[in-house]
Amino acid sequence: MKIDFTPAAEKFIRRLVMFDGGPGYGLRLLVSPGGCSGMSAEFSVEPAPKDGEQVYAHPQFKLFLPAQSRLLLDGVTIDFRETATSTGFAFIDPKATGCGCKSTTEAPAFEETA
Repeated sequence: MKIDFTPAAEKFIRRLVMFDGGPGYGLRLLVSPGGCSGMSAEFSVEPAPKDGEQVYAHPQFKLFLPAQSRLLLDGVTIDFRETATSTGFAFIDPKATGCGCKSTTEAPAFEETA
């Protein structure tokens, strides 16, 4: 499985795990098909993966990925975008066949629950 990250996504994930977790913590990333041409995501900082989740070890952080997320993220570049109207992950999938609306999908801003 290959996932690429933009510098903005790497920075966001590192900070999220550092401030909301601790040593050994990672980011659980639940990705599902969403929107007309992309993906939507839910995420949380967790101490360990759940049963059936695979650990994706990036040099600077860990992702905990369930099977569906692994399938959807293979070959995708994850970006993090912050604009005046939205904040969230954007998934750039070179395999996607767009519907003409846009080539990336931003996950909506989130509220973390503890």
